[in-house]
Amino acid sequence: MRIKYFYLSAYPARKKQKILALHRHKLLSLQHNNRTLMTKTATIHDFEQELISNAHPEKIAILSSFFKTAPGEYGEGDRFIGLTVPENRAIARHYTHLSCDELTTLLRNPIHEIRLAALLCLIAKYKSRRTDEAQRQSIFDTYISNTAYINNWDLVDLSAPQIVGEHLLHTDRSLLYRFASNGSLWEQRIAIVATYTYIRNNDFDDTLAIADILRTHPHDLIQKAVGWMLREVGKRDKQVLIDYLQPRYATLPRTLLRYAIEKFTPDERKHYMQRNIF
Repeated sequence: MRIKYFYLSAYPARKKQKILALHRHKLLSLQHNNRTLMTKTATIHDFEQELISNAHPEKIAILSSFFKTAPGEYGEGDRFIGLTVPENRAIARHYTHLSCDELTTLLRNPIHEIRLAALLCLIAKYKSRRTDEAQRQSIFDTYISNTAYINNWDLVDLSAPQIVGEHLLHTDRSLLYRFASNGSLWEQRIAIVATYTYIRNNDFDDTLAIADILRTHPHDLIQKAVGWMLREVGKRDKQVLIDYLQPRYATLPRTLLRYAIEKFTPDERKHYMQRNIF
């Protein structure tokens, strides 16, 4: 849609601005309507190709290093195409009509950004007001059945509170304890990060209980996640965090403790990190 502006010279500046704004609005509306029509028939192949075509290969090395994909590292074997998260979000929002089965196919893709896109769609579907409880259960089941593919910290942190935490908000949360006690590294991170939903509702019990299960975990990804959730508890009720730390801080891993007390005063942090007894 090309707009000819030569006739605008006869109008005052303010009138010109109004006419241009109207044309831009019409153009955007036309583009939106065209995209809506395309979205109704878009397939998982279209989704995958759009993600790949917008990628930046020059970013692959940086992302691969940042997410620790070398042999022996926690992200070993993960593959990247160099797509930024904002770009991914912008594309994924046009594919939320895809079914859970179709999104499962994408969630099992070896490319990290495609798995991320699938999770973004699952989150959007779960949060939509048009989604009923049966559909939310299906989304939750899809997520829990595919935790092997939610296998890096960004994928977990993006999705666990918004799907697992939300789904278990008003029901039994024993799954979180099973994940924390016997799950994979990523399921253990899901267990503690999912409690962010409850923290935001001023419900700290599960966070503290799961932190106790994981507090001696040797992996820094779990130590950081536990410390992060404890810090979030402290931001809402510092005394609850102090009461949790007081009998435990002398034996907590330093990484976990440092994350947990990040919002404390310098003197308080010094006391805790030097393992001084109050």
